[in-house]
Amino acid sequence: MTAAAPAPVRVRIRVRGIVQGVGYRPFAHALAAELGVTGFVGNDPEGVFAEAEGPAGAVEAFVAGLRARAPALAVVEEIACAPLPPTGGAGFAIVSSTGDGARTVPVSADAATCADCLAELWDPTDRRYRYPFVNCTNCGPRFTVVTGVPYDRPLTTMAGFRMCAGCAREYADPADRRFHAQPVCCPACGPALSLVDGAGRRLTGDPIAATADLLADGRIVAVKGLGGYHLAVDAAAEPAVAALRERKHREERPLAVMAADLDAAGRLVELDPTAVELLTGRRRPIVLLPRRPDAPLAPSVAPGNRDIGLMLPYTPLHHLLAAALGRPFVLTSGNVSDEPIAYADADAAARLAGIADAVLRHDRPIHARVDDSVVRVTRGRATPIRRSRGYAPEPLSVPWAARRPVLGCGAELKSTFCLLRDRHAVLSQHIGDLENWETYRSYVEGIEHYCRLFDVEPAVVAYDLHPDYLSTAYALEQDGVELVGVQHHHAHIASCLADNGVAGPVIGLALDGTGFGPDGTLWGGEVLVADLTGFRRVGHLAPVPLPGGAAAIREPWRMAAAYLGSDVDGALPVRRRHAEHWPAIVSLGAGAVRTSSAGRLFDAVAAVAGVRDRISYEGQAAIELEQRVDLAETGGYEASVAGGVLCGADLVRAAAADVLRGVPTGAVAARFHRGLADGLVGLVERAAAGSGLSTVALSGGVAQNVVLVTLLTDRLTARGLTVLTHSRVPPNDAGISLGQAVVAAARGRCEDGVSDGGGSTRGEPG
Repeated sequence: MTAAAPAPVRVRIRVRGIVQGVGYRPFAHALAAELGVTGFVGNDPEGVFAEAEGPAGAVEAFVAGLRARAPALAVVEEIACAPLPPTGGAGFAIVSSTGDGARTVPVSADAATCADCLAELWDPTDRRYRYPFVNCTNCGPRFTVVTGVPYDRPLTTMAGFRMCAGCAREYADPADRRFHAQPVCCPACGPALSLVDGAGRRLTGDPIAATADLLADGRIVAVKGLGGYHLAVDAAAEPAVAALRERKHREERPLAVMAADLDAAGRLVELDPTAVELLTGRRRPIVLLPRRPDAPLAPSVAPGNRDIGLMLPYTPLHHLLAAALGRPFVLTSGNVSDEPIAYADADAAARLAGIADAVLRHDRPIHARVDDSVVRVTRGRATPIRRSRGYAPEPLSVPWAARRPVLGCGAELKSTFCLLRDRHAVLSQHIGDLENWETYRSYVEGIEHYCRLFDVEPAVVAYDLHPDYLSTAYALEQDGVELVGVQHHHAHIASCLADNGVAGPVIGLALDGTGFGPDGTLWGGEVLVADLTGFRRVGHLAPVPLPGGAAAIREPWRMAAAYLGSDVDGALPVRRRHAEHWPAIVSLGAGAVRTSSAGRLFDAVAAVAGVRDRISYEGQAAIELEQRVDLAETGGYEASVAGGVLCGADLVRAAAADVLRGVPTGAVAARFHRGLADGLVGLVERAAAGSGLSTVALSGGVAQNVVLVTLLTDRLTARGLTVLTHSRVPPNDAGISLGQAVVAAARGRCEDGVSDGGGSTRGEPG
């Protein structure tokens, strides 16, 4: 007798995570065909649903493969199964999506053009040869075109492009790479390019070739990309770059450069394995890398900076333009300085008319405004500086569930917001500095879009304690919600904890410009004992006056006066440069608000060392001081520490003495960095001894400084301490909204009798 065939089993399957817009359903269809499993798969607002029937081993292999063999862009967070009675069905189908239920599915970020699509782009026999919008299930626009979920073509800005017969066949063929690829298109049915002059008149000829000719001729061209418009010029042409700066009102902030490929990049910057991985991965951020001495770039690309912000093409349009021009080009945000990037066609035409000589545009609408992301490489690991295109709005998993949905409103500079629901934190793309109406409107519209897209109605709204922040004003205007104020530097440390999946308590080292302190001063160089629910201040930089308030931030020489006072050698160059106003600024400091800011300490030393007396963008003096560090210098200044207070004036006076002795600027910068690191390590050791803690969380804008972070990490690790740094969210104020959200959620859990292991207070100064 022959053995009976094994009885079939049938299961209902729920897959959660980033599983829409990444080719997950066609992948599941192919996997089922391979294993001989019958059933169906579909999308809904929670993610992917499926049923599978067949021999037990085949169904088990199917469920396991849904995670282990998922498409490259997918992030499978959870697979849940429930048994069902077998029905003996035949075949496996992709069924229609449903819009029923609460929307909890994450939306995929935009992804750089994949190798298969690039091969088609350059293949003269392919029907998409040199087509600027080639894409498939593995790459292309996602978040920037999505108007709603589930992710299907009618809920994208591709809805207005009716698929031709060829694209429709690919879309319906389970064996095709474009099976259910929502942005699928071709020259016959998809978006098209056009080039117009400054007056809006269409120019004839191939738009790509004509744009390359304009760039080669020193012209400025606005280019419509994935999440907005950029401004492009030949990166080697100094007159063109200088003209761009003048028209854009961007005086000195470094400009990003796009190179055609790794070979071209290697002629501009020093590459290491981490940089190569970042430049060639699916996210394609701008990567800050050391400039080669012989790099053929105009001086105005990055004045006062030995790093270059470099990126490789991430859309077919960029690949075509880079190849046509044949050399690197500047690609910077399409805006006037301090305004949000232009993304709507009419708005771009109006706002960029006085900047661009021509506009390379297309007719695919952009739904979400998204800037390029920026990262640095610190100790062989990527540190986000601006988390935007390629990253947002992918959720960040945190190990603690929020009892109610939370909105973290963020800070004033480098603004973001964060929605926290259950264990998922959705951090917005970079919004900008909330210092004008256009940026604030973008911020408010962004919150409304995210709440609709992810079906979140915040019950708790967390905000910064600074009374003058527009993000704080927005929070306080919300009705029917619980409001939770979170101190700025506590939010920094909480952001680092969430980034690393640690609840604390830890020793938090928060180093930044300024944040509102509970004692009425402006903090910024803080040692905290903190967990998610609260903190104690156990150390800090000695407070000094901030003469003139915001004027002292714009003019770092004022901070030199605040630190040195009247008792300073008149031969000191910074004193001589400002001899007429020095006494008045010293006197003004007597009644000024005081600050413990690490950023302002950097400003003072930068002015003393002759690096920068005035700035044109936030953090410029500190950034340029780091850039001047002589890495071969081994000396360091000493700063006294008493009662948990580090005397930054000791470091400024030591720098001044070296300057008077004629010590080179690079050595002064290096000795300051090393001296500050040693002093901060002393504060941390004192806090460790007093608290029994051995983990240090390092955050704040100054934690973007690779030299200082490396010195601190090496010294603290050598003393047996564990150091947490940022790798998923920026250490600067762009990470504040995540910190606010997890603090508010943690306090809510504690009110329910659930603690995160803190035992610390809610922000009383120590």
